[in-house]
Amino acid sequence: MATNRRVSRVAELIKREVSQMLLNGIKDDRVGTGMVSVTDVDVSGDLQHAKIYVSIYGTDEAKAETMAGLKSATGYVRSELGARVRLRRTPEVLFLEDRSIERGNKVLALLNQLNHERPPENLVVEDSTDQDDELSDE
Repeated sequence: MATNRRVSRVAELIKREVSQMLLNGIKDDRVGTGMVSVTDVDVSGDLQHAKIYVSIYGTDEAKAETMAGLKSATGYVRSELGARVRLRRTPEVLFLEDRSIERGNKVLALLNQLNHERPPENLVVEDSTDQDDELSDE
């Protein structure tokens, strides 16, 4: 079992290398249909499996095509990782779509919409001395 520090270092290294591959290594046209970025890599404790989370910008069709291209390129990505990263055993690679940025944008849009729909509050500052006098009379 690898230490947490080693697991996180391997995850960062895989993230960097896969990002480089996405820029100029993978020749599949489907991967180029949407803007793709690696958001996170989750490596198992025994360094045998790597979940690579990717964020894809584009239409739903472009996202589906890009994910299909990435899934077909897993063999290439794994072999390239084996050549670039010095590990006893190259981890199995799994690409997963990360929709957290999309969900965050949706929440922000809803909050902005609520903020614009809400009428501005009239700020009335009451004199607190009047309330104190009423309370002391009781």
